[in-house]
Amino acid sequence: MPLFMDIHDAPGATEEDLAKAHMADIAFQDKYGSTILTYWLNKDSGTVNCLVEAPSAEQANALHRAAHGMEAKKMIEVNKAVVEAFLGRVDQTAAAMDHATTQTGSSLRIILFTDMVGSPQMTQELGDAGAMEVLQVHDTIVRGALEQQGGREVKHTGDGIMAAFVSVAGSINCAIDIQRGISDNNKGESKHDLHVRIGLCAGEPVEKNQDLFGTSVQLAARICDHAAAEEILVAHTVQELSAGKGFKFGQPDEVLLKGFATPTKISSVIWQGS
Repeated sequence: MPLFMDIHDAPGATEEDLAKAHMADIAFQDKYGSTILTYWLNKDSGTVNCLVEAPSAEQANALHRAAHGMEAKKMIEVNKAVVEAFLGRVDQTAAAMDHATTQTGSSLRIILFTDMVGSPQMTQELGDAGAMEVLQVHDTIVRGALEQQGGREVKHTGDGIMAAFVSVAGSINCAIDIQRGISDNNKGESKHDLHVRIGLCAGEPVEKNQDLFGTSVQLAARICDHAAAEEILVAHTVQELSAGKGFKFGQPDEVLLKGFATPTKISSVIWQGS
C-alpha cells in the first residue's frame, strides 16, 4: 500500500490537540482502508506531519476530513526505505499493535501501572522471602502478558511494573490478561493470594534513557493508586481510543487525584465474566 507524508497547517496546536486528533484518526482509519503510523508537531512552523498508509492520497485526506476536519495542505507519496532511514521503526509492530504506532519525540503512548495491593502487610506476614515469592508470581504474569500484547516494560517499581504501549487495544487486553492470570493463580495451588490494581492513561510522555516521564505517566500512576484490588481503571482518553474495539466499561466518574488541580474522568474496565 502507498505511504504518504502529509503536511497540515496548525498554528497554536498543542500536543493535547494532536493526541485528540490522532485518536479520531484511529477511530476512522479502518473505514477508509488506511493506517495512521505516526505524527509530529513542529511548534516553530505551526505545522503537523502525519505518516499514513492509504490506498491513495485522496483516501488519506478523506480520513482526516471525516475524523476531525483538519485536511492536509500537501500530501506527498514517500519511499518507505527512505523514511525508515531517517525515522526507523515505521512498521515495528504496526500490524500486531492495532495500526497505532507513533514515533518518540511526539508520540502517543498508553502507560500502564500495576500495583500489588497490601504489599507492606504481606511482607510483615510472610517475611522477605515469602513476599519475594509472591512478587515473582506477579512479575511472571505481568511480563507474560506484556510479551503477548506487545507492551514494553519501562521499569519495576518495587510493588509493580510500569509499561508502555503504542496500541490501546494491546494495553487493555494486557491489563485483562494480567487480572485473569492472577485470578487463575489464586484459584490454583498458590500458597498466598495475590491482588493487583491497574491504571492506564494515554498521552505523550517524554522519553529519556529508556524511561518515560511527564504528566501522562504521573496520571497513570495516580489512577492506579485510586483503583481497588482486581480493578482496572482507565483515563477517559483511553476509553475514547478504544471505541469500536469491543471492550466494556463501567459508568465514568470524575475524581480528584493527588497532585492534579482538576478532576480526572475515569472508567473501570469490565473484565470478569467477559
